Amino acid sequence: MSEVKKDVQEKINKLSMMEQSLHSFLAQKQAFQAQLVELESALDELKKTDKAYRIVGNVMVSADKVSLSKDLEQKKEILDLRIKSLEKQEGKMREKTSELQSEVMKEISD
Repeated sequence: MSEVKKDVQEKINKLSMMEQSLHSFLAQKQAFQAQLVELESALDELKKTDKAYRIVGNVMVSADKVSLSKDLEQKKEILDLRIKSLEKQEGKMREKTSELQSEVMKEISD
C-alpha cells in the first residue's frame, strides 16, 4: 500500500513540476507578445514618418528608414517563430500534464 502511495506522490510531484514549466512557458510567451506589440507599433509609426531614429546605448541617432524597417521586420519574424515554438511546447506539456493528472486521479480513486 505504501508502494502505491509513494508512486502516486512521485507523480504528484512531477505534475507540480510540469505545471511550473507551463507557467514559465506562459510568462515567456507573454514577454515575447509584449515585444511583438512594441515592434508592430514601431513599424506602424515608421510608416507615418519621414525621419527615423535608432537608439544606440543611451543615444538616439538618425537612421535609414528602409534599413530600420528591415531590422524591425526581421526581429518581428524571430519573435513570431519563438512564440510559435513556445506554443507547441506548451501544447505538448499541457497534453502530458493532462494525461498524468488523469493517472493520478484514477489511482487516488481506486
